[in-house]
Amino acid sequence: MAGNRWWQYGSIGMLVLSLGMVGFGTERSVTAGLLDSFGMGGDDAAVVEHPPVPAEYKDKHMPAGGWTDSKAIEEGRKIYMGLVNPEVKCAKCHGDDGKPVKAGARDFRQSKRMDTYEDSFWFWRISEGVPKTKMKPWKELLTEEQRWQVMAFEHAFSHGGKPEAHEHAKR
Repeated sequence: MAGNRWWQYGSIGMLVLSLGMVGFGTERSVTAGLLDSFGMGGDDAAVVEHPPVPAEYKDKHMPAGGWTDSKAIEEGRKIYMGLVNPEVKCAKCHGDDGKPVKAGARDFRQSKRMDTYEDSFWFWRISEGVPKTKMKPWKELLTEEQRWQVMAFEHAFSHGGKPEAHEHAKR
């Protein structure tokens, strides 16, 4: 870490910087693991351990055909871009093309990572937000159907902009 000004980050910054130097298997760092527990983290953290989905969201699943429904995906695009409700503009943080423009925002283009999100987990995070991040809860501003639509649109980023079934990791 030669040349880093570690002292200007304070004790929390030092902890994160030092943990980032510690290996966690061969696939990810401890820092990535800590950040991903809050729904954040770098693109290299493809294998992740997610917090458990609360009971009220555990049985929520994408409606049949929703991942590839062109009408639902188009509605999701409008929501994502802020055209349905100007208070809800996912692109503000996640970028027009799924590439984040704000630090800590999920990169929806990373298919390996996005495939680790079960639909109930993803729906929960959109609904309730992500603690200790800038990700807000959207359940008060988006209907359940709209949250599924925006998920279907976001999912297409991880498949080159094309709708595909969501083949998430089995638990």
